[in-house]
Amino acid sequence: MSTAPRFIQLMDTTLRDGEQTQGVSFTPTEKVTIAKKLLQALRVDRIEVASARVSEGEKEAVTHINQWANQAGFAGRVEVLGFVDHTRSVDWIRETGGSVINLLIKGSEKHCRVQLGKTLAEHVRDVLQTVGYALEQGLQVNVYLEDWSNGYHDNPDYVFGLMDSLRHAGIHHFMLPDTLGVLSPEEVFAGVGDMCRRYPELAFDFHPHNDYGLATANVMAAVRAGVTAIHCTVNCLGERAGNAALAEVAVVLRDKMGMELSLDESHIVRVSSLVENYSGKRVAANAPIVGADVFTQTAGIHADGDQKGGLYKTRLGPERFSRTRSYALGKMSGKASLKKNLELLELDLSEEDQKKVLARIVSLGDSKQSITTDDLPFIIADVLESKNYEHIKLLDCSITSGLHLESTTSLRVMVRGNKHSGTGTGNGGFDAFIDGIGKILKPYHYTLPVLSDYEVRIPKGGHTDAFTECVITWDCDGELRKTRAVHPNQVFAAVLATIKIINVQLHEQSPLPVDAS
Repeated sequence: MSTAPRFIQLMDTTLRDGEQTQGVSFTPTEKVTIAKKLLQALRVDRIEVASARVSEGEKEAVTHINQWANQAGFAGRVEVLGFVDHTRSVDWIRETGGSVINLLIKGSEKHCRVQLGKTLAEHVRDVLQTVGYALEQGLQVNVYLEDWSNGYHDNPDYVFGLMDSLRHAGIHHFMLPDTLGVLSPEEVFAGVGDMCRRYPELAFDFHPHNDYGLATANVMAAVRAGVTAIHCTVNCLGERAGNAALAEVAVVLRDKMGMELSLDESHIVRVSSLVENYSGKRVAANAPIVGADVFTQTAGIHADGDQKGGLYKTRLGPERFSRTRSYALGKMSGKASLKKNLELLELDLSEEDQKKVLARIVSLGDSKQSITTDDLPFIIADVLESKNYEHIKLLDCSITSGLHLESTTSLRVMVRGNKHSGTGTGNGGFDAFIDGIGKILKPYHYTLPVLSDYEVRIPKGGHTDAFTECVITWDCDGELRKTRAVHPNQVFAAVLATIKIINVQLHEQSPLPVDAS
């Protein structure tokens, strides 16, 4: 007979523990917005939104969150960290309309003795006083055993004495934090397992930190050991190296452990982007699930495998998270990478034209980390209208510009088999190039046509590192001709477009002797 999957609660503490990230402070409006997204869209089970008695702004935010939550059917799912201060934290939470206090108590003998200067018995007396008052005021009480990981390791008898004194006090969740992120998965499994076996009637949460990069692995160990809830944050926010990342925890519990969750993972990336914008802490491009690049195949062999049979696809597909798979274009691209991007743009090129475009992409890849799908139409237009004339070939070009200085250029070209070097100056980088190339071509009795129009653009919605397309219209003795070129640098796009018109016109001329003077 099959066993139903275990249900694991996810408690998100982005708005409380995540706000302890250096430099992060959410405004009251931002807190309310994030809280709504976490509960209503992402459907996490519980959220911890603040610490009691911090500030009036914090109180305002928590009040608005509780008002909304109570009206929207999320009563009892908004939690606030409180302290062993008898009435003060409890009253603060009640004044905000809250109904859950997460009471921070000392989970290690060293913290109790050194920080509080009290014995276990004295601390228990104070804890029970605050718990009793909270229950009288109608609050649900959970407790954090602060620094439990070190407390259990250094003096487990203290931890057991604390638990024995509180196990019948009406507390809902006993929350076991690895406050300093010091545990390994083996240590988590042993310690959490011991707690669950000693107190089987109690519900335990696990609260990991990521100082050793083991937070997600420690979550797996804690779930195996018997906890019923996991604490995490969006984008791994939190003090020092942060907490366990919500996105990683969710997919690992589902895919690797077969756990049942309430979470709607299709909203993970949207919520991640929201928190990224509000916090100012950027998500790494290779961050699992939410990073910009994690569903991008770069190697051509991977695109080829996906084209022929989905050989490089896994259960961790982008569609689960309302994302799409992309195939990067660059020096490692192959035919399949190009085809995937052409399909996305609904473009059809002949095999011969695909070869030309791919050759240009590989060449451009040496000067730019990646080429986006938005860049592709520019590159295609540039390649397909190009003529393979090389009467003049640009070998090297350096352009220097300053805010209040004249621009200069130094360049080397090959003209009809002859190498030339030259310099130029001008009012801007392109003007300096025109001066320099004009001097080199003078002995060939060639003069550049008059520039009639000059247009520069980047792909719609492009970024600052996008390819630039430069289209120049030339007045060739009354006949208007256009040349275009693409390059990450807009000045060099114009330079390449200029080389094209020179090539076209030199091709149309009869070979002329070089002026020896």
